[in-house]
Amino acid sequence: MIPTFYLYGEPHRTIADDFLHAEGLDLRSRPAGWTIRPHSHRELNHIMVLTEGGGVMQADSTETPFEAPCLLIVPARTVHGFRWQDESRGYVITFANTQRDALIHREPDVADLFAAPGIAALDAEVASAVSDHARVIMRELGWAASGHRTAIEASLMSVIVHALRSRALSAEGARAAPGRHAAIVARYRALVEERFRLREPVEVYTDRLGVSATTLRIACARVAGRSPGRILNMRAMLEAKRALCYTNLSVGQIAYSLGFSDPAYFTRMFAQMAGCSPRSFRHSRHAVSPENEVPADV
Repeated sequence: MIPTFYLYGEPHRTIADDFLHAEGLDLRSRPAGWTIRPHSHRELNHIMVLTEGGGVMQADSTETPFEAPCLLIVPARTVHGFRWQDESRGYVITFANTQRDALIHREPDVADLFAAPGIAALDAEVASAVSDHARVIMRELGWAASGHRTAIEASLMSVIVHALRSRALSAEGARAAPGRHAAIVARYRALVEERFRLREPVEVYTDRLGVSATTLRIACARVAGRSPGRILNMRAMLEAKRALCYTNLSVGQIAYSLGFSDPAYFTRMFAQMAGCSPRSFRHSRHAVSPENEVPADV
């Protein structure tokens, strides 16, 4: 029901491990009337730098306005869309999860950067620097001159550094503690992303991670400020909110799709975590009507 694209408007296909792409913001937004409909990418992450204009970012069940200059982070699998101001200017850098994971291995703070969608204000100088790096990536991807891979990697790393520092300065989310704990939580979140619909106990995750329950609990508390079970339940509730916002599935169907054997238990858990029932949440967010649904084969 929610379209999953390769790049926006392009059918999903296998992502190469070294996939990296950069383009001007207006390349896809202008033909779409400056409105990008909600969609997701299974294995691709976005960093967007906006130098002129503004708009509203819809990420999962939240809408957040923004103005240039700023940076927008969209992790893989996030349902996201944009309503841009006409003639907004900027660049979109897109790269595969394998590239993201390599960055996390090198710099653990990157795990927090891509833990959730976010917006960070920039000053004009930083916005200009990030834009310069985006143009370098675009240029280097278009030719095979000596050293072009190194030039691309250097520019991407510089963009990541600017993103990390800008998120910290604008207080957009809590930064993860560096080191082993951050690496454990990053691996745990990746497993949760793969398996949250199975409703497995946390012990299954500790076995797969090769760590004790105590180690995982301490790492999650230090890095995410939440218990492993809470992180798992929050991921399920996030998917539930997506389904309530963007599909016409019944509450029972959503519950079963998330591994709940009892829709009533799912409803109680949702109400406890969201502060309202699933039906009230859907009503308040103006659920998708049948005539506005995206065809299932998109």
